[in-house]
Amino acid sequence: MSGMNKGLQTIEVHPASEPKSTVIVLHGLGADGTDFLSFADEMRLDAVGPVRWVFPRAPVRPVTINGGHAMRAWYDILGADLVKREDEAGLRESIRLVHALLDREVARGVPAQRIALAGFSQGSAITLGAGLRYGQRLGGLAGLSGYMPLADTTAAERQDANALTPVFLGHGQRDGVVPMARGAAGRDLLKALGQPVQWHDYPMEHSVCMEEVQALNRWLLDVLAP
Repeated sequence: MSGMNKGLQTIEVHPASEPKSTVIVLHGLGADGTDFLSFADEMRLDAVGPVRWVFPRAPVRPVTINGGHAMRAWYDILGADLVKREDEAGLRESIRLVHALLDREVARGVPAQRIALAGFSQGSAITLGAGLRYGQRLGGLAGLSGYMPLADTTAAERQDANALTPVFLGHGQRDGVVPMARGAAGRDLLKALGQPVQWHDYPMEHSVCMEEVQALNRWLLDVLAP
């Protein structure tokens, strides 16, 4: 496919039988869809039935903070602040692409409420930005080491369908890339909006730890329960 309708490339792990649920995982800046492929093996989700895992690859674009070097990125990072100078156009384009991916899963036969959308760092920002603005009720949104993008418009643009969708947020206490205060600000914004939020922080840097994976596994079993 080409032109403006170009969709996202995806790496997918299909169950042996027809999937009852889908977990979509959005990678971080400069990474790739394969980064969290191990989740498909590490997560024990047998209790929710067959699960399809979808790992989209962000478009390649120049990234200002990295000297304009082209890499896979959901949006441009204009400065270390992350919030004062947001790439709103890039954010909204990736939100649109993820909405198209969610639409495709529904068209493939998995109800929106059996879809969990998750992401790390930039992927976490897109998870929150896209999930809250999606028109059908999703199973859950999981943001790891991320923050709330387009924060000022979240209240106005959040869809009623996802106003009560469970959110899992995990963050490293020593994160030097996305400071934990940024993640906590997103948590506080969601709580103020009445969104059900489960917050976890860990003694780690900008990464994922086994305790977090286990907590995420328990949460996924809960939100995707048949």
